[in-house]
Amino acid sequence: MFNVIVYLFLTMILSAVITPFVIKLAYILGAVDNPNARRVNKKPMPTMGGMAIFIAFTFSTFVLLRNQFPSHELFSVFLAECIIILTGIIDDIRELSPKAKMAGIFAAACVIYFLAGIKMNEVVLPIFGAFNLGWWSFPITIIWILAITNAVNLIDGLDGLATGVSIIALFTMGIVGYFFLNTTNVYVSIWIFALVASLLGFLPHNFHPASIFLGDTGALFIGFMMAVFSLKGLKNVTFITMLIPVVILGVPITDTVYAMLRRFLNKKPITQADKHHLHHRLMQLGLSHRQTVLVIYGLSLVFAFISLLYPLSSLWGSVLLTIGVLIGLELFVESIGLIGDNRQPLLRAIQKFVKRLEKKD
Repeated sequence: MFNVIVYLFLTMILSAVITPFVIKLAYILGAVDNPNARRVNKKPMPTMGGMAIFIAFTFSTFVLLRNQFPSHELFSVFLAECIIILTGIIDDIRELSPKAKMAGIFAAACVIYFLAGIKMNEVVLPIFGAFNLGWWSFPITIIWILAITNAVNLIDGLDGLATGVSIIALFTMGIVGYFFLNTTNVYVSIWIFALVASLLGFLPHNFHPASIFLGDTGALFIGFMMAVFSLKGLKNVTFITMLIPVVILGVPITDTVYAMLRRFLNKKPITQADKHHLHHRLMQLGLSHRQTVLVIYGLSLVFAFISLLYPLSSLWGSVLLTIGVLIGLELFVESIGLIGDNRQPLLRAIQKFVKRLEKKD
């Protein structure tokens, strides 16, 4: 285990050293984000930072930690990674349409399902028992990968935001997998920690004020790998194993779900971009760039700590914990106006209830 820790440290160093070269490559290839109405940056910034993470991660898994992983699975996932990275690079240079981007993610997801064999096979529900998904296994697996990949991509709006949130989520996923879910497949957690190390090496270059952005190369790659790693613990889904990765990924999933709801209520296309995401709203409330990022890091840590409670809870304890999380999340979302300042049903219900109690007194 000591050797693994040393190799992970070397992976982090490698990622940090490679990033300046990727910055130069981004300028050469024209992978640059120019300021516009939706961008926070005030000057052209090199993007495609995910290339540094991908190179460090690949070197770590194929050279430093090679004997830790099953060959077939490692090479199959690598093929899917290459499809995602290629999709991200093209998008960072030429800006793909949403359909073309989804097609790239779909192709990579198919490799994971058919070649790597990483999929959801069975669902075990309380009281009802086990259900074999049968042919439903394919669409559910693909939707899971598409959803998580795009969720991470959506929160990549500030320096270091998606990178830091992903580090917290992946580290928590690795801890949960190592101690609770994948005790017979320790290599999955090592695989996850290799990606965490790659992200840690990249973060100093990406944190505010950033010298390089993740770009779609990085955001899609990180989100895709999160989806794949979470699926390793969801081969046979139970109530608990389904909730854990969802809670761990609480920040990107929350931002995505409420963005879709907001656009639906405002009668706008689901894919239409706006400046009302979680980080936008916090900045509109007066927080600085760095403060906003740190607040969302804190929120991610809260989700991470909550996820660690699930394996220690009983079924009904997990149900009550989930209800509490949903209520607390809704109150937070309404308080910052993530859907809109006039859409605060729970807060208004609580206010009416308090006023009734005051009248009775």
